[in-house]
Amino acid sequence: MSVPQDRRVIGGLFLVYGVILTVTGLFDSAQEVQKAEGIRINLSTGIAMLVVGAAFLLWERLRPTDAPAPSDEEE
Repeated sequence: MSVPQDRRVIGGLFLVYGVILTVTGLFDSAQEVQKAEGIRINLSTGIAMLVVGAAFLLWERLRPTDAPAPSDEEE
């Protein structure tokens, strides 16, 4: 029986969406930046999501979850 690795999945999703937003933010037009009152919101949010995703993956690497002990009831 495998143990779900929630931190790995959440960290991976944050990284994927962070990459998408960062790339989108790098290629935002001047009109899109102006619409956001001069803030490159996609770029800053994407970078923040990359940091959070990396933190989740680092947390999973440094403090892995323990597998539950097998019991007789599961068999």
